[in-house]
Amino acid sequence: MPTPKKPAAKAPAKRKPNAALMKPVQPDEALSAIVGSKPLPRGEMTKKLWDYIKKNKLQDEKKRTNINADAALKIVFNGKKTVTMFEMTKLVSGHVKA
Repeated sequence: MPTPKKPAAKAPAKRKPNAALMKPVQPDEALSAIVGSKPLPRGEMTKKLWDYIKKNKLQDEKKRTNINADAALKIVFNGKKTVTMFEMTKLVSGHVKA
């Protein structure tokens, strides 16, 4: 008696990049001081922002989810001295034009 063949297992679908994250956005003047003035995809902008934070040692030593603003970031953070990394993305969104 022949054994029934199992259907071939499908390869997992590759994850498509989110189109909204790939679309270049224009940083305003305050954010341009940190990430540059050219339009960038949001993912690239976030990467440059983190590079800046790490280079200038702005991540809080005790509470790693907090970012301590220097003069340039304080403008982007609407005058706040310290923000959480989750709050940061919301504040940065206010400084880009789609």
